[in-house]
Amino acid sequence: MFMGEYHHNIDAKGRLIIPAKFREQLGEEAVFTRGMDGCIFGYSKTGWSNVEDKLSQLSLTKKDARAFTRTFYAGAMEGEFDKQGRINISDVLRKHAALVKECVIIGVSERIEIWSAERWNAFDENAAANFDEISENLMDFDL
Repeated sequence: MFMGEYHHNIDAKGRLIIPAKFREQLGEEAVFTRGMDGCIFGYSKTGWSNVEDKLSQLSLTKKDARAFTRTFYAGAMEGEFDKQGRINISDVLRKHAALVKECVIIGVSERIEIWSAERWNAFDENAAANFDEISENLMDFDL
């Protein structure tokens, strides 16, 4: 399970350090793709396989399903970590997530998310301010 928040800078070549704790869980190779809300999703090979299983059940007759899977897969990339624990983020994904310098890498259960610090701070501030309201709007579940 991925959890926590880490801050690292992406370099001019698109290389970003992924925290060691996350690298251990992701394995030697991971898959990264466009995420929701302007971030990047990162999965272990097993996690990616689970996502693929779910996506394969979407109906090809549904326009939204086709558009989502095309966008999700078109942006996907496999990546290996270098000796410094960095991943080379593709231009497509850097553009999608507006990654320029400071990045925030967070753990979200079965995946990691990579955010530009600016986008993450705006999202986090809004979500924190509305946390109680957001939780009330979700289905009932016990924590």
